[in-house]
Amino acid sequence: MARLIEPKCRICRRAGMKLLLKGEKCLGMKCILDKRKFPPGVRSRRGVRITNYLLQIREKQKLKKMYGLFEKQFRRFFQIAEKKKGPTGDNLLLLLERRLDNLIFRTCFASSRQQARQLVRHGHVRVNNRKVNIPSYLAKEGDIVTIKERSQKLYPVLKSMSRLENEVLPEWFAVDGENYKITINRVPDIKDITIPINLQLIIELYSKV
Repeated sequence: MARLIEPKCRICRRAGMKLLLKGEKCLGMKCILDKRKFPPGVRSRRGVRITNYLLQIREKQKLKKMYGLFEKQFRRFFQIAEKKKGPTGDNLLLLLERRLDNLIFRTCFASSRQQARQLVRHGHVRVNNRKVNIPSYLAKEGDIVTIKERSQKLYPVLKSMSRLENEVLPEWFAVDGENYKITINRVPDIKDITIPINLQLIIELYSKV
């Protein structure tokens, strides 16, 4: 996952949508994007010349920032998606959703993907009773992901878990909040993912390279 040095709200303003870089804080009433719906910068209100290439770049940046990837990491996932059967864009999105750090975020064990990455990196996560500290690990059908027993009392984990009751979770995994356990029922389907990204523009961009 890329380290975001630039202010997160500035990144969301440039993307024109909430990328949830701060987790549930982005859904609150104090989100700056609700007040400033124009891109950052002195000349942002004048607008820029919109070209097809600019739209392609913007869509790629949205997806990269959302999942916190560098260009090299993102391109590697794209190459894997190209070799799989089915639409490349759908394959790419499904691969990103299966990342372990994203799974920890989606299941409310962390308030943001960046926090989820730290939990994985610092050895707080177990997959099939084995420590996995690689955020890009792809969850498979039948995997059982748990939070280490000593780590279940961490304040960030407890705080994030408090929103589990109000979340509508996808059907491809099941969450046992009491035991801090995630069971992967099946590989996710594109219908399980609702992200306002135009994947076709990303495919067109990489097809030029």
